[in-house]
Amino acid sequence: MTLQAISAGFGRTGTLSLKLALEELGFGPCHHMKEVLENGPVQVPLWQAAADGQPDFAAIFKGYKSAVDWPAAAFWREVSAAYPDAKIILSTRSAESWYSSFSETILPTLMAKDRWPPPAVPWLTMVSKVVIDRSLGGRTDKDGVIAAFHAQEAAVRAAIPASRLLVHQASDGWEPLCAFLGVPVPATPYPRTNSKEEFFQLMKGGDNI
Repeated sequence: MTLQAISAGFGRTGTLSLKLALEELGFGPCHHMKEVLENGPVQVPLWQAAADGQPDFAAIFKGYKSAVDWPAAAFWREVSAAYPDAKIILSTRSAESWYSSFSETILPTLMAKDRWPPPAVPWLTMVSKVVIDRSLGGRTDKDGVIAAFHAQEAAVRAAIPASRLLVHQASDGWEPLCAFLGVPVPATPYPRTNSKEEFFQLMKGGDNI
């Protein structure tokens, strides 16, 4: 099994909905931070090694057909090069709405190191390295974070040929995604999930890693 679809979009750009959509379309299992939470003893050390410059994507993505969200999005260049036949999806939304969501969920969680539950410290340490250090260039102020968001999108658009890239918002629904992947449009609605409330419910799983 090898990756057939990879999303280069930051977390909070509809990535959990995209994960569910890809799995419904036959591109599952789909790697997502949720998978890291659920398989912490295996996934966290592998991603920590990747953050330290020693990625083993074959081990990380063993058994997966697609990958979205962080941590993978922080390594989109390396992952897209490692899987040259995979289609690349840039999950996106407006920068302001993304920042509003990110600044009320992921960012404050990563900034509150003094409140990290002890079992979750290795996981959150890795996530902080991947998200703040790698994706955001160490910036946590609004201007710096939004600049990193724009820089990521610009870099993806510049590096990936148009024939291999789909820029996709959750509001676009099934049609462009299915056309891009060459699969039929399902009769079911496009997934809508991972509200702020769902995010914090998911985060509770990290307490037990």
